[in-house]
Amino acid sequence: MQSYNPYLPLWEYIPDGEPHVFGDRVYLYGSHDGFGGNKYCMNDYVCWSANVHDLKEWRYEGIIYRSSQDPRMPDGNRQIWAPDVARGKDGRYYLYYCPDGDGEAIGVAVCNEPAGQYQFYGIVQDKKGQWIGKREGDIWQFDPGVFIDEDSKIYLYSGNGPKTEKDIGKTPKNSCVMELSDDMLTVIEEPRILLPIFGEAPDTAFEGHEFFEASSVRKINGKYYLIYLSVRSRELCYAISEKPDREYRYAGVLSDNSGVIEEQDKNRIQIMWGNNHGSIEQINGKWYVFYHRPTNKTQFSRQACVEELVMLPDGRFQQAEMTSQGFNGAPLEKGTYPASIACILHGKLEPEISRPDSNAQPYVTQDAPDKNPDEIQDENAAPKQYITCIEDGGCAGYKYFQFDDLKKITITTRGCAKGEICVRIQENDKEIGRILVTPSEDWEKNQTDIKEWRGIGTLMLEYYGRGMLDMLEISLE
Repeated sequence: MQSYNPYLPLWEYIPDGEPHVFGDRVYLYGSHDGFGGNKYCMNDYVCWSANVHDLKEWRYEGIIYRSSQDPRMPDGNRQIWAPDVARGKDGRYYLYYCPDGDGEAIGVAVCNEPAGQYQFYGIVQDKKGQWIGKREGDIWQFDPGVFIDEDSKIYLYSGNGPKTEKDIGKTPKNSCVMELSDDMLTVIEEPRILLPIFGEAPDTAFEGHEFFEASSVRKINGKYYLIYLSVRSRELCYAISEKPDREYRYAGVLSDNSGVIEEQDKNRIQIMWGNNHGSIEQINGKWYVFYHRPTNKTQFSRQACVEELVMLPDGRFQQAEMTSQGFNGAPLEKGTYPASIACILHGKLEPEISRPDSNAQPYVTQDAPDKNPDEIQDENAAPKQYITCIEDGGCAGYKYFQFDDLKKITITTRGCAKGEICVRIQENDKEIGRILVTPSEDWEKNQTDIKEWRGIGTLMLEYYGRGMLDMLEISLE
């Protein structure tokens, strides 16, 4: 069985992914966007999980927490943003989250199982019972990340920073960490400022990669790795320290959902990008970075993606490429795939941030309104994703395919386009076929025989002609 990115069903929109291995399963906690939404995180929290020995099969665990369970928003009309989960000393599982709003205090819910029905537990507070984040002068609380160390100390990371010079000083924004008591709720050490924010890192390695939001911590070989979203918004960075609550050193970029590789020359943005959020997790001996990508030419319909990470001898990670492979563990083989798994997708102009008024670019969308996973009983009845607005010079690319013994490529398209799709291998710019495209209101299959080419490479589909087309599937035989 082949798997690909995004690794959950294509009608599911789970950004801000926090993966945690509990027992023999990895659980994905995250926000819950909707297709066609006009805000972030419009749906209630759900959970997906997979056996650590079979990451190609993900199971829907159901709704685990609703925004209406928080007494601050009983009508359920507010959103709950990026969460995190930890297993407490009492064996129960604690979910941390922030509601939408300006500097809201962190809510906590609890459950006896990793993916059961969480119940509201309380608000993170000081020893006097005052909510952290609502006291005068408090740092904004945002995107909580929770970590329990081997010495049983409990740390809660939080914060949001300015992104530009004009944002500096408007609100008490910063990166912070605080120690919690065993009740998982009460702060026993006041919030401590942690990573540098915009304007605080000149002439340091953090400059250009200052903290913006999305704190998440892992411990690896005795060192602490703090994953965060930088001021560039599209990149997940990380810092390393010998201590959980201070002295972090910038270490690099883990993931960039624009397709840019930080250390390569002549970088070009490969796909419309958006904010990013995620973390890393070791699963069955391998490290992965979990992140998300935007769809539908908006910031409000984000999908979960993953890439395998390579750890370098010095303990740092090599930045992961943005690929179509996901958990596949190897280049994709011959078969039929959704066109929307493209990790390269752009028009003649370089892509911008994903938004309705961005320059002319192809983008991923779907053919039906958003549905809750509980409503989808038959995968054939689920909404179908496809690429739309492919014009002259538009390109969709897929990393990576195994091309041995490939004889034919079929592409399912529709639209008013009249022209050709050039099929080539990016690595050596080799053209291996051309597919004629003609106008069609219905989905139509077009194909070409392939000139012999063996090996692993990036499949590139480039349209040249008049009009505009949509693309639903690609099939390699």
